[in-house]
Amino acid sequence: MTDHRFEIFLSAPPGLEHAVRAEARAAGFADAVTVPGGVTFQGDWTDVWRANLDLRGTGRVLVRIGSFLAFHLAQLDKRARKFPWAAYLRPDVPVRVEVATDKRSKIYHGRAATQRIETALKEELGTTIAADAPVTLKVRIADNTVTFSIDTSGESLHKRGHKEWVGKAPMRETLAALFLAECGYRGTESVVDPMCGSGTFVIEAAEIAAGLQPGRSREFAFQHLATYDPGAFAALKRDPVASQDLHFYGSDRDTGAVGMAAKNAARAGVADCATFTHHAVSDLQRPDGPPGLVIVNPPYGARIGNKKLLYPLYGALGKTLLDRFSGWRVGVVTSEASLASATGLPFTPTRITVPHGGLRITLHRTDRLP
Repeated sequence: MTDHRFEIFLSAPPGLEHAVRAEARAAGFADAVTVPGGVTFQGDWTDVWRANLDLRGTGRVLVRIGSFLAFHLAQLDKRARKFPWAAYLRPDVPVRVEVATDKRSKIYHGRAATQRIETALKEELGTTIAADAPVTLKVRIADNTVTFSIDTSGESLHKRGHKEWVGKAPMRETLAALFLAECGYRGTESVVDPMCGSGTFVIEAAEIAAGLQPGRSREFAFQHLATYDPGAFAALKRDPVASQDLHFYGSDRDTGAVGMAAKNAARAGVADCATFTHHAVSDLQRPDGPPGLVIVNPPYGARIGNKKLLYPLYGALGKTLLDRFSGWRVGVVTSEASLASATGLPFTPTRITVPHGGLRITLHRTDRLP
């Protein structure tokens, strides 16, 4: 059942909707446009499967399956019972219902609306309702319009399915991929991360260069829907591209982090092109070969360490890069502008700031270093 077209929504970190749109268009979703909180385009179920499998920047893929007006709970109950649930949901797969309402709607009591929809699903389709269900039905009631969407991803897409080990303040893989793209990385140059933690930037960069699909190792909620075709989905999986003879480098002064990163790279299938070493940032050496990208997510002091003690670390980072990485571009992620300034690096005026883990973090970028 892949011929029916509908609206597909890709969630994006606020401030990076344009980057998710650019990736979606590059992947062939030509009519992708930005909306608050994400990107939308028209597509079919094959597009849904491919978006989950191939896109690195989006956190989840939602399918808008229908909408109607409802001005009171009895109307919601009647129209929810008439909705063609069997076209999308399987009666043998439990469902979780999440309802969001606004004050502009006559139906503003979310719990009451949830109960009506859950009852319709149980009595009309025979579905079991469960908090830990593999499929989530998201319901939005805004300005008296009830919209049904299915979360086709399940677990957030930053969970690639092959990372077992994470550090103290890990960056999500989806955000790392978007930051790499915003630094101009296209999979054709080496990447260095001198404070690599569990290796997220290095592994993402290596996977992009190898043409590895980010969703290749995991399961998705759409595999539990009535519309799922295992054979058609299997045909979307592709082999990695030929090696471009690129290498990727991570280092950290934490020996535990270096070990975790190496294990994560092995599980991701990029151990042969990713090297992780233990040393301080001041001992970082420029790799052989043409210039590439240095991207780093240092401690901010907000959750890890004391901020005052971090200025020398940022200063050492900047000095090392200016001394040894002529011709390379640099991206530095931090929550503190003063720490970025402490590097002494010639950052461009354009900043990208996004929420992350309760903080607002900013990507500072340079052009090629002198």
